[in-house]
Amino acid sequence: MREEGRRSRRIAGDRVRVGMPVAVLIAVAAPTALAQEAEGRMDLAVCAPTNEGFSLTSTHPYFPMDVGSEWVLEGGDERVVVTVLDETETVGGVTTRVIEEREFEDGELTEVSRNFFAQASDGTVCYFGEDVDNYEDGEVVSHESEWRADAAGSRPGIIMPADLRPGVKFQMEVAPDAADEGEIVEVGSSAEVPAGTFTDTVRLVESNPLEDEEGEKVYARDVGMIVDEDLELVSHR
Repeated sequence: MREEGRRSRRIAGDRVRVGMPVAVLIAVAAPTALAQEAEGRMDLAVCAPTNEGFSLTSTHPYFPMDVGSEWVLEGGDERVVVTVLDETETVGGVTTRVIEEREFEDGELTEVSRNFFAQASDGTVCYFGEDVDNYEDGEVVSHESEWRADAAGSRPGIIMPADLRPGVKFQMEVAPDAADEGEIVEVGSSAEVPAGTFTDTVRLVESNPLEDEEGEKVYARDVGMIVDEDLELVSHR
């Protein structure tokens, strides 16, 4: 997430902020399963909170959630530290794993977010929202961009599908002011970043149907995210 004028770097997609009526945004962000199928997107029913079999442990090779894992990505004057916490959050009756992101610009803390994830029974990793603290001069100034899947007009999205075929599309964030989507564009290619060369990766493109925005993320097998637009992985443990 970001304040206006500051670009977001995060494990999930960038947030939308537009002056559209809430009812219109809900209609765009939460289409029916039939509409999703017609548009070539995965059915979000796989992440419905009423389902059984959600897990805090991810077996997805490209989206590990082992407690204590940490990723550091850097690019230009920006740095992001992502940590899997030994904490859980219940959202819509589903117990989710908390993954914290700390974003820095010119060495100054600008944002701390707590993201909520759980793996569905088919292996899809679902996104249940996030709490956000936006900082200026060391002080929390807003909670802009936070959302929860159990709030009115919201539902869980998909952060990483079990089906990784190129062309697979999915909604990542589904809330009145969030409409990010992902598409798998390449599987199995190599990528080189400061942390090393990874020979088995998944590349996806994120887009926003409400704004002319597009970005790229790359995930490596057994590691996780190694590229977030112009941020690259420099260390992982």
